[in-house]
Amino acid sequence: MSRAGVAAALIGLLLAAPATALELALPSTARMTAERNTAPDRYAAPVGVYADGQVARVNVDGSVRRAAWRMDTPGLTALQVMRPLRQQLSEAGYDIVLDCAARECGGFDFRFAIEVLPGPNMYVNLRAFHFITALRRADDGTPTEAISILASTAATSAYVQIVQARSGDAPEGESTPITPEATAEVPLATATGDLAATLKAEGHVVLNRLEFETGTSALGAGPFATLERLAELLKADPGLRVALVGHTDAVGSLEANTVLSRKRAEAVRERLVQSYDVDPDRLEARGAGYLAPRGSNLTEAGREENRRVEVVVLSAE
Repeated sequence: MSRAGVAAALIGLLLAAPATALELALPSTARMTAERNTAPDRYAAPVGVYADGQVARVNVDGSVRRAAWRMDTPGLTALQVMRPLRQQLSEAGYDIVLDCAARECGGFDFRFAIEVLPGPNMYVNLRAFHFITALRRADDGTPTEAISILASTAATSAYVQIVQARSGDAPEGESTPITPEATAEVPLATATGDLAATLKAEGHVVLNRLEFETGTSALGAGPFATLERLAELLKADPGLRVALVGHTDAVGSLEANTVLSRKRAEAVRERLVQSYDVDPDRLEARGAGYLAPRGSNLTEAGREENRRVEVVVLSAE
């Protein structure tokens, strides 16, 4: 199938019946990577871009369906992925209240303020994503259904996440866990060439085996092979700029964890600058707190997996 054909057929939305949720049909090239359905639950649907430190939301209580797909089709843009979705939502009678692209949405800050299924199942390219939220309302204006769609592209693939929330009488306790791949480890490059290839293809890499003192932002003495590899890559590619993004488990408040995750990312940035002579202007340090888990926060193994620092590509010449 041609790129244009994939883009045109990417997602055709069909109303299965007036009383049921809007169903999604994907082409044969699409592979579901994660699914998590909960009821009863609450979905805080984003209805505004990131501004004044927050994203405006509306709540829909009821059944919440979350799923992500990957299409191994090179050359697609986020707009190509999103356009047929947007058209079909409008034709189905939904009111599209938010429609924005990467920088317009708020870039990094927006992406880490919204609900995203864990990587590597759902990948968000900070330079190439598109997001929409569409609502249906009761006669008094109260939202009764919300659909948020996040589309993102990498060099050789495209990703789509759909979160759909509907108020009503969905069966209590209905739940489908995230597929096992949701806890698969984001690959750690074993050589500089592998690191470069992974960043180019996926846009991010986890810096595994970094050591922080429990509950603090103090980075261990090292040396850390992952930092050496990253420094070598940055020196070999002068046009590359990256963000170091700290993540935590869900123990404690979001505010405290966001501060801790940012401080840990700053500690990694400082080590790269001081010990490896990396230009500080090519490194940003951000903190996502516990908003982007890779594992379950209900187990120690999952919490350990969630405590990490990732490298995310910001720009590359």
